[in-house]
Amino acid sequence: MDKLISLCMIVRDEEKVLARALDGVKDCVDEIVIVDTGSRDNTKRIAERYTDRIFDFEWCDDFAAARNFSFSKAEGEYILWLDADDIVTEENARLLNEFKPRLIAEKPDAVMCRYDIAFAEDGSPTYSYIRERIVRRETCPGWVGFVHECIAPHGKIAFSLFTVRHGATEGKVRGRRNLDIYQRHIAAGAKLDNRNMFYYGRELYSNNLLLEAEAVLQKAVDTESWAVNRIEASKVLADCKIALGKRDEALTTLFGSFRFGEPRAAVLCKIGTIFKERRRYKEAIYWFTAALSAKDFSALGDFDTPESRTIIPLIELTACYWGDGDEKRALECHRTARSIRHDHPSVVYNEKFFRDRGLLD
Repeated sequence: MDKLISLCMIVRDEEKVLARALDGVKDCVDEIVIVDTGSRDNTKRIAERYTDRIFDFEWCDDFAAARNFSFSKAEGEYILWLDADDIVTEENARLLNEFKPRLIAEKPDAVMCRYDIAFAEDGSPTYSYIRERIVRRETCPGWVGFVHECIAPHGKIAFSLFTVRHGATEGKVRGRRNLDIYQRHIAAGAKLDNRNMFYYGRELYSNNLLLEAEAVLQKAVDTESWAVNRIEASKVLADCKIALGKRDEALTTLFGSFRFGEPRAAVLCKIGTIFKERRRYKEAIYWFTAALSAKDFSALGDFDTPESRTIIPLIELTACYWGDGDEKRALECHRTARSIRHDHPSVVYNEKFFRDRGLLD
């Protein structure tokens, strides 16, 4: 029987999580391809319990090269890719199996799926985006980018409810890994394209190299062609400017993101926060209220933060209405926030705050 889906993974020192990833998806795929980039633990022994399609790849500071090598070993009509610390829940395994008839009938070149990468204490996703998760092997243009690699959108695109969850690896700290790869390539003469300029700036910011990040992110905002990345670069650049004490410039940057598309909730919340810090509560209320009605743009590839459309602006509105002397609306916002996330630390604090003042039964 022909193979419909090959799973391709690149791994290194993933003995703590590899079995979890493979157990979640092994009954959904027809082949498992594991490419090891230099493990010194039991990763390969664990992989052998699931497949004999295990290959070695000499690491060369290039994630795209490693993924392309893994794809070259696949035999299925479609390729599903995962990282070792990804999680496929039982529900999502069901969704993937239910999607297979569409692969056969519609023959899409790429299937876009949600990727949840950060979570609240109750497990609900707080940060997500859409990724090219399944691709047709014969028409796949290949991976590009030595860090934050991707497959360029191509051909007929389908969307699936199948969702992958990112799970942390206990004790594994990546730290400067991505930044170091970027800097080694730059030192060797590599010229970053606009997309990688954005990701390089984000790595600089994450490693608290604020002045360098500010310059690189500004260039990304000015030159990146994809609106989603220009908006995201604006958000990170604003955070960078705030950390440098440049709040007026941060506001200008955030307002400037409106040039690239409809206002995103996370941007509106950042604007509201700056006005709140200045005790300009009416302006803050305006922006946080706007965040509540902002659209979900995750289908466009946005780095989506669902809480920026719900619990975060409600908590902030509770504080802003109270600061503005509107006790009634402050209580209304708190009650709504409580109905959504009663265990959120800020909701718990506000509950005690209002109860201590005899404002709640």
